[in-house]
Amino acid sequence: MWDRFVLDSKNGVFLFDRKYMDYHSDRFKDNSMIALNYGGKPFALFPANIKEDTIVSHGGLTFGGFIVDSYMRTPLMLETMEALFEQFKGEEINRVIYKAIPHIYHTVPAEEDLYALFRMNARLVRRDVSSTILMSEKLKFTKERRWSVKKSQLNGVNVVRSQDFDTFMKIEEELLKARHDTKPVHTADEMKLLAGRFPENIKLFAAEKDREMMGGIIMYESRNVAHSQYIASTEEGRRICAVDAVIDYLINVYYADKRYFDFGISTEKDGRYLNVGLSEYKGGFGARATVYDTYEIFLGKD
Repeated sequence: MWDRFVLDSKNGVFLFDRKYMDYHSDRFKDNSMIALNYGGKPFALFPANIKEDTIVSHGGLTFGGFIVDSYMRTPLMLETMEALFEQFKGEEINRVIYKAIPHIYHTVPAEEDLYALFRMNARLVRRDVSSTILMSEKLKFTKERRWSVKKSQLNGVNVVRSQDFDTFMKIEEELLKARHDTKPVHTADEMKLLAGRFPENIKLFAAEKDREMMGGIIMYESRNVAHSQYIASTEEGRRICAVDAVIDYLINVYYADKRYFDFGISTEKDGRYLNVGLSEYKGGFGARATVYDTYEIFLGKD
């Protein structure tokens, strides 16, 4: 029932499929809800996990919030959110963290929840900024990015669809370790598992030179958005601008008919810090700002 509704919804993506959500069920205690009408049919989903007295929608995903179909209207959302939060209060839940689905993922407008959050006195506690291209109104690459794409071509970089997630994730791990002393959210085994479950949604595009991977991008593809989940290159790959060749191919060829191309966020520290260099790099390909918002609601006691 859940997965069928996600497919037919106006703002759901494959991340909400239970085969994706449940891969890390050992790390997140699920507390997802289904709203049913009087006929027993769902009209809204709420992906969530519970941690002590807090509900998070959803801690293991980039965003969560209500998934709804085209019948959802603002008055119904007000009633639904109020009823859900009243139920939480009865279960001794004191706080809700709500990560709204960005508008670029909406097939038709679906911001009824944002108005309802306002009415519930929700507080904006985090705002990340992503870099997005509206593909029907693409801006030109900057001179610097056109030059870097040309450089990659002159150095014999070839862009291919790859299944070698092990090699790519090793490159990603080494890059994050060197620059930020962190690790990727996913392991290589997890990426292979998820790509096997969602071969039409999770794709690796590699930049190769002499059949050696110089870097690449793991794309998360949904109905309206092609989203770059991971971007990484080796030291040699950075020297020859290998990833720029992949980006050029994805924007101008592979995803030319997609509604949006989204590079992902360039912010840290709950959105308070902007990595200017990274943001400017993405902007060089014609990407502009889309925000990913997180709200906090204290339910209090009656």
